[in-house]
Amino acid sequence: MSPPSSSSASATPKPKEGRLRVRIENIQPQIDGGSFPARGIVGDRFHVEADIFADGHDRIEARLLYRRLGARRWSEAPMELLGNDHWVGSFDLEELGVYQFMVEGWVDPVTTWCSELERWIEAGADISLELQEGAVLLERAAGRAKGDASRELMGWVEKLKGWSQDPAVLADPEVLLQDPIRLTEAVLPLYLPWADRSWSTRPRRSLSVRVDRERARFSSWYEFFPRSTSAEAGVHGTFADAAQALPRIRDMGFDVVYLPPIHPVGHTNRKGPNNRVVSAPGDPGSPWAIGGPEGGHTAVHPDLGTLDDFRSFRERAEELGMEVALDVAFQCSPDHPWVKEHPQWFRHRTDGSIRYAENPPKKYEDIYPIDFETDDWEALWDGLRDVFLFWMDQGVRIFRVDNPHTKAFPFWEWLIQELLAADPGVILLSEAFTRPRRMYHLAKVGFHQSYTYFAWRDTGPELAEYMRELQSQGVREFFRPNFWPNTPDILTETLQTGGRPAFMVRLVLAATLTANYGIYGPTFELLEHIPREEGSEEYLDSEKYQLRSWDLDRPGNLTEFIARVNRIRRENAPLQRNDGIRFHPSDNETLLVFSKSAPEVEDRIVVVVNTDHRFVQSGWIDLDLAALGLEGVGEYQVHDLLAGGRYTWSAGPNFVRLDPGVCPAHIFRIEAPATGIGTAPGAPASEPHA
Repeated sequence: MSPPSSSSASATPKPKEGRLRVRIENIQPQIDGGSFPARGIVGDRFHVEADIFADGHDRIEARLLYRRLGARRWSEAPMELLGNDHWVGSFDLEELGVYQFMVEGWVDPVTTWCSELERWIEAGADISLELQEGAVLLERAAGRAKGDASRELMGWVEKLKGWSQDPAVLADPEVLLQDPIRLTEAVLPLYLPWADRSWSTRPRRSLSVRVDRERARFSSWYEFFPRSTSAEAGVHGTFADAAQALPRIRDMGFDVVYLPPIHPVGHTNRKGPNNRVVSAPGDPGSPWAIGGPEGGHTAVHPDLGTLDDFRSFRERAEELGMEVALDVAFQCSPDHPWVKEHPQWFRHRTDGSIRYAENPPKKYEDIYPIDFETDDWEALWDGLRDVFLFWMDQGVRIFRVDNPHTKAFPFWEWLIQELLAADPGVILLSEAFTRPRRMYHLAKVGFHQSYTYFAWRDTGPELAEYMRELQSQGVREFFRPNFWPNTPDILTETLQTGGRPAFMVRLVLAATLTANYGIYGPTFELLEHIPREEGSEEYLDSEKYQLRSWDLDRPGNLTEFIARVNRIRRENAPLQRNDGIRFHPSDNETLLVFSKSAPEVEDRIVVVVNTDHRFVQSGWIDLDLAALGLEGVGEYQVHDLLAGGRYTWSAGPNFVRLDPGVCPAHIFRIEAPATGIGTAPGAPASEPHA
């Protein structure tokens, strides 16, 4: 075998710069390696973490760089070493839009010198040479600095040179670390802006965070059908009728009013009551069978009124402090104008007919799905985008998107960027009841909020496990859940059989576990619970297929209870976020116990829910007082915001008893230290009243 060649040529190319000693790993948050932006809210402080280290014993410095997308210059914020090579930094999200960020790290000779100088002084060593070397390092920094900074650094250079020759200082060098000198503490802040970063390490690509408005994080939705708001039974409601319902919805504490499709409804294959395949004259059909001779996705159903009437409805909602959300369902009735104008946008069968929407064994004969594999896909994308832009021109900034998981992912990624470019305050709710990876991917490509599996999570352990999943690292950075106990399509078995207590339980859970939640009313507050048939989650006499008249004062309604829960949400910042949730143990697993806190807010909320809507449940709960900032507190006071009453609790287990027939939950605000009001420590809290 031939010996290795002595030639200086190498088969392996050297890096462009071999003196970059710092390594940066595990920058968080990042979504799919930076393919998608993390999510933030305007006004928040955005935190970035990274593992940053180098070879040897030299000290390193790190900075967090950030800028608005499109800006030329980077701003920077210091990063702090937390331990084990893990660093954290933060910056303020001041505007809507997208920020880029990256981490930079370098081996720093002055930081290293400061650290070593302190150790030499502590060891009692001769530091004259160390002081001279420090003077050389600071003199180089002074050459890079400008103005006053340069002059101040040169002042320290002269001091170091003088101290290196001063017998008194060399005999007692600890004076350099004490008042009034505090050498290393004074030098580093002055020096670091002028550190030599010639050999600093930066990642190959920056990461990003998209900044949304506050309503993307905290919102209370109320869905209703405008066509069912007429004061006269059997008469199609109008936008003017719907406007009369708005004060009541506002008084219940909702801030988003969501309307199912408001467009013309097709006549061909129109569905009758209870989803019958044959309709009778006067049957209004399903609002999701969009399009007729009057127009399609940019038209208003003539029985509801005109476009001007819709704008008046929206303006009235805004006067009352609410926003209107519109349903966007990209499907068409056979009578939709697009069927004639753009037949290539639909999938055809071998006989030339257009294929109806199908989900075997179900058929939806009143709608055609759109074909996202059409050769005319670019024009299709533009046409669908223009639907959103049209309604945005009418003042709508929130949209609930029907079944986005059945449309192409690349389309949504492109479309949402188009919409955000037009208005960075637009908000889209994804109605994707689908597998988790598809649900999460829709959030990654841009949806602000998402429906979830909450409706089918009933027990305390199920709910705790599901919330931990939604708040786990790698999900919470981009996914904002919106919990709905019911929808026009979902009447769960729990609501069918559980009576008033079940509705109360599900409301409290939805409204406190997550910051975004909604109900489909008036069915919810009126306790509508009869299914179309056994085993179905469809409502009997569903509003999807017929007009309904509602007795809003029906005895036993939950209107006041809903208003109370929403008021608690508005008045307590911890319930307006998801990131401060923590679960606490109970000796009775039917009692779900969790707390919520918020950054820079003293309020701490503890929620205890009896998830068994059938029976009274009691047990001992043991709050993690350290996690609540109450470590070492012997007694503390809790105020039940839902039913009133203040109770004194002590460190360790405390007893609760909840009767679902009265009120199934406590929503406690911790008020510490205790003032002796209420029960004795550990005694049962009195039962709340509805």
